Amino acid sequence: MNIAYELENELVYLGLLDKAREIYSELGEDAVLSYIRSSYRLLSKVYHPDHNPRNRGKAEAIQQRLNRFNKILDQMPDDVLVDLIMKGIPSQTSTKKRILIVEDEDSLRELFKDVLLVEGYDVRVAGDGLSGYKQFCQFEPDLLLADVVIPKITGLALVRKLRRMAPRIKVIFVSGFFGIERLKKELDQEISKYGYGVLSKPFKISQLLELVEIFVQDSFEEPGKLNVYI
Repeated sequence: MNIAYELENELVYLGLLDKAREIYSELGEDAVLSYIRSSYRLLSKVYHPDHNPRNRGKAEAIQQRLNRFNKILDQMPDDVLVDLIMKGIPSQTSTKKRILIVEDEDSLRELFKDVLLVEGYDVRVAGDGLSGYKQFCQFEPDLLLADVVIPKITGLALVRKLRRMAPRIKVIFVSGFFGIERLKKELDQEISKYGYGVLSKPFKISQLLELVEIFVQDSFEEPGKLNVYI
């Protein structure tokens, strides 16, 4: 039997799959991996036979399933586990504009997310370039808000990779180079050629919201015709 299929069965049996997909949709890859991989420890305590003397037989049966779940989980690479979670998430039907935030600084990522959610946008987040790529492919956002300097692949490399599948991608870069002149030069070239937006740290939330509103407009079909640098 396929190991991914076995794991999916165990996630369904333990009541974890729907919640995992909800967490992935709202918080992204890192959060759902943490949730899945920590569930075994928590549920093992809850269903330990010694803690359930009146239902010991049932607790022992669930504990056996948990041990099997953990054994399968140990064999499952993170990327395969994420793909398993992603495949059951329905395609987007909301009329809200979708924004993907790729930012490795936790506090900023959560701030951007909270502000944009309050403004009525559908928001997902990622903490590095590779996770951002996976989220973009699944979420198909109307706008990408990406830090330039992020782990695994830079924001610039991420956008270039995404542009192969989505040439009309709308992008707002967040920059804070701290003397990285090479990246600044590359960013300037991207801005000049494609008209992406840029927010230079530090910036006001009002500037973020103003720029986002410009880029998500339905009438704004060709990013290359507008060059916005704040």
